[in-house]
Amino acid sequence: MLELARRGRSGLLVAATGAGKTLAGFLPTICDLAERPSEGLHTLYVSPLKALAVDVQRNLIGPIEEMALPIRVETRTGDTPSDRKARQRARPPQILLTTPESLSLLLSYPDSATLFENLTTIVVDEIHAFAKEKRGDLLSLSLSRLQALRPELRRVGLSATISDPDAYRSWLAPDADIDAVDLVTGEPGADPDLSILIPENRIPWGGHSGRHAAREVMRLIERHRTTLVFCNTRSLAELIFQELWTANDDALPIGVHHGSLSLEARRKVEAAMAAGKLRALVCTASLDLGIDWGDVDLVVQMGAPKGSSRLLQRIGRANHRLDEPSRGMIVPGNRFEYLEARAALDAVEARELDPEIFRPGTLDVLAQHILGVACAGPFDEKVLLDEVRGAAPYAALTEEVWRRVLDYIATGGYSLRAYDKFKRLTEFAPGQWRVTKPAVVAQHRLNAGVIVDNPMMDVRFLNGRTLGRVEEGFGSTLSVGDHIFFAGLSLEVTRFQDTDIVVRASSKQARLVTYGGQRMSMSTHLADRVRAFLADNRDWHRFPDDVREWLEIQAKRSILPQPDHLLVETFPFEGRHYMVAYSFEGWNAHQSLGMLITRRMETAGLKPLGFVANDYGLAAYSLEPVTDPRPLFSADILEHEFVEWVEQSHLLKRAFREVAVIGGLVERQHPGKRKSGKQVSFSTDLIYDVLRKYEPEHLLLRAAWDDARGRMTELGRLARLVERAEATMVHVSAERVTPLAIPLMVVIGREALPPGAAADESLLLQAEALAQEAMTV
Repeated sequence: MLELARRGRSGLLVAATGAGKTLAGFLPTICDLAERPSEGLHTLYVSPLKALAVDVQRNLIGPIEEMALPIRVETRTGDTPSDRKARQRARPPQILLTTPESLSLLLSYPDSATLFENLTTIVVDEIHAFAKEKRGDLLSLSLSRLQALRPELRRVGLSATISDPDAYRSWLAPDADIDAVDLVTGEPGADPDLSILIPENRIPWGGHSGRHAAREVMRLIERHRTTLVFCNTRSLAELIFQELWTANDDALPIGVHHGSLSLEARRKVEAAMAAGKLRALVCTASLDLGIDWGDVDLVVQMGAPKGSSRLLQRIGRANHRLDEPSRGMIVPGNRFEYLEARAALDAVEARELDPEIFRPGTLDVLAQHILGVACAGPFDEKVLLDEVRGAAPYAALTEEVWRRVLDYIATGGYSLRAYDKFKRLTEFAPGQWRVTKPAVVAQHRLNAGVIVDNPMMDVRFLNGRTLGRVEEGFGSTLSVGDHIFFAGLSLEVTRFQDTDIVVRASSKQARLVTYGGQRMSMSTHLADRVRAFLADNRDWHRFPDDVREWLEIQAKRSILPQPDHLLVETFPFEGRHYMVAYSFEGWNAHQSLGMLITRRMETAGLKPLGFVANDYGLAAYSLEPVTDPRPLFSADILEHEFVEWVEQSHLLKRAFREVAVIGGLVERQHPGKRKSGKQVSFSTDLIYDVLRKYEPEHLLLRAAWDDARGRMTELGRLARLVERAEATMVHVSAERVTPLAIPLMVVIGREALPPGAAADESLLLQAEALAQEAMTV
């Protein structure tokens, strides 16, 4: 990396966790500043997480101070106080650690050319966490802008988990010129030590939390110095913390960390971990990336990992040293999850990572970037278009779409051009643009960013101490006197004040806070491995007895799905008729297909009652039996029902709310006040209805459709599923519940019960009764 820097070359460093990537990324900067001390901003470091920037600052400042080098290192994120932000622009440090959103804001100031005039290097850490998302679009556009200000700028990317380095070299390079970025590959390091935790050699029929193993996980925590316990959702993190605390007989110090906790709570836990004061920390993706605590010697993954890259990333947090194996353990929630966990372990052993899927840059992010550029000063549209096309996601941007984006920012579009508030750009000479008035600049800076949370409410004590935030939708279901588990505590709601939920500590049983949003889906290559397990019994000797027995009886009572087939089973149960499809295309695709199929069942007079989905399949139930499932899965479902359903569902409205906020059509904040989620939703719903009626081809409606199709329904997987169904469906009509159907049938049972310990007990009895019926040959 040092040699590349001396030749002025850009580079992508792919190396195992613990190999020293971050220091390798910074070493050329430290050497350069040691040899030629200078003032002004020398190196920008961009990371996906605020916590990561703070962690790197801590690990970087130590060596710099030990060498007594006159180098200042500072962070700039959404959490940085405003007085420090102002000082950083007037007297910047030599190294600034920031996020894509904060970098975009820095570029929106008129003095940005002065701020970046000495910039030599930009380091993008954990590049795989950005490149394929909207944050990657924003960062890529910012890189192009920086390159225009500093043509000789070096770009450096760092990652541990990349399956296609060339795709990332192209993303990182100016004008997507892959030859402009050299690849540096580190030593592979020691193979991780991975295993699957199965208490008493039994795996539950249903659930996906792994909570049944809480006592065994607590025993593991007792035997290790420091354990990270990863959960796939924030709700699950709160649940597992409570379960571990109940099993924590020795009262060991354990904590909880996720993105909805307050900054103060997260910093407190991070500092305790860094100081070695915690024995375990229950966390989510908030700690997936790059947080390096040397004392962590075990990582536990609760529930299935959903992808081999994510599993490697998380396991790499343990024994953060290249020459020592990272120790990790997966706790599967049910029998399908056992197969997925086994598939993930085999994929890691084969060094097989999740495939990389890139897509074109989104237009709402482009609109935000153009307005940010205009906030810094007037621009020439031809010059800016060339600059934008220098960002890989926008390399194929056409002139026609470019004109439409400019027109949208200048007028709001055909339907909204009568309203002054949507006029944000003015063409003051042919091809020359500037902002219409100073208020536009203030609004842009208040509302910029591409992470659109669901509307939130603060949870705080009476003394004002904030614990974190819950979604407004969940908060509206609470009443005074209700109890919730949050931030690792049982809390009683004492009152509501504006958008705050005021609470006090309690010792009573409480309900879990739940969050909306998209669930992680199992990656396609793990799905392929699970299908292979089912089809070939030569691997079954590696499985626990109860998993092997489950598959053997399925083979006797029905058949096992083959990799190139779609197995659909139908059977009666307790006065209803069930249809179960084992498609392995992930929860999001199954959720969408379930909604479409129940609509078709309604039209066919089958009187559907509902459906449930997991990563492995979907089950629909009705009053009339499905005798031939083929017509329900025919390919035209994606042409007719899909379009109609998306247009009528909340899905498109929600996608529109996100693109309207990112694209600057609706503001979340005004100076001195913040709109509530209801106000934002009301504003976007009104505009959405107007555009659908009068301008269905509006730029933002198009962007919302792209979001709804691609991100929220995983349309590619849905299309593959329907295609496969038409050509390869195998229908088995069984006289009663089949073994393979039990995990989905348990989900139906769970949805009919209110949450709580009594429901869990009832569910256990239901699952056992189901299993007895299904597993009898």
